Amino acid sequence: MDNKVKALEKIKLFVLDMDGTFYLDDQIIEGSLDFLEAVKESGRDYIFFTNNSSKSPSIYIKRLAGMNCFIGRDKIMTSGDVTIKYLQTNYADKTVYLVGTPALEETFVEAGIKLTKDMPDIVVVGFDMTLTYEKLERACTYIRNGALFLATHLDINCPTKDGFIPDCGAFCAAITLSTGVQPRYLGKPFKETVDMVLAATGYAREEVAFVGDRLYTDVATGVKNGANGFLVLTGETHLEDVEKSEVKPDVIYDSLYDIGCNIRKLGK
Repeated sequence: MDNKVKALEKIKLFVLDMDGTFYLDDQIIEGSLDFLEAVKESGRDYIFFTNNSSKSPSIYIKRLAGMNCFIGRDKIMTSGDVTIKYLQTNYADKTVYLVGTPALEETFVEAGIKLTKDMPDIVVVGFDMTLTYEKLERACTYIRNGALFLATHLDINCPTKDGFIPDCGAFCAAITLSTGVQPRYLGKPFKETVDMVLAATGYAREEVAFVGDRLYTDVATGVKNGANGFLVLTGETHLEDVEKSEVKPDVIYDSLYDIGCNIRKLGK
């Protein structure tokens, strides 16, 4: 049996990246909906997980609906969700200065996180597409004065149809260079993300495949935390990048459509 097919035998849940995997900007990648059909037909399950914390889950649900992919809130998680859960679990009474978009701020407020613009206990940096020098300056000052430094995710660049734009990891690099302090990153590829997925879905980690276009986040989430990491070649990573990478995917597929085709081969 082909390795691309065999690797799918034990998988019951696909945790799907979005940008570069399911779509690019507002354009769905060809075959993505067919993949979801193959998953459903086979009795398997899926959820979306994006490290992109610039938008709220409700915004992603609307975006997907515009691509004829209709899901409920239970089918999507973001690095913002993981960060909120981490704060609620470990720092419930602490104040937070958030470097994030209005959409991310709204999800933090709805979750009861105590946001402040004065000296906080914690600074949280997200993928802030409304970033200003004032926000950077405040974050650096608060971290220098002893605030804990957290970040929603470590992605350096965000893929778009026109190339790449600076992401959360790039902002954090600037803050680290200024303060000498490294953040604790959440989101993919860290343990907190896997724990949240397993708790929400009830699957065992060996039954779960994290699928995406990035080795150091999507694939690493699976291979470094006892689950599976599947690479698709529709976004950031090219085949030649795999040879140079410390993180090796369990399997490489051309696209989600390719995975769907191989799921159907299992049923034959």
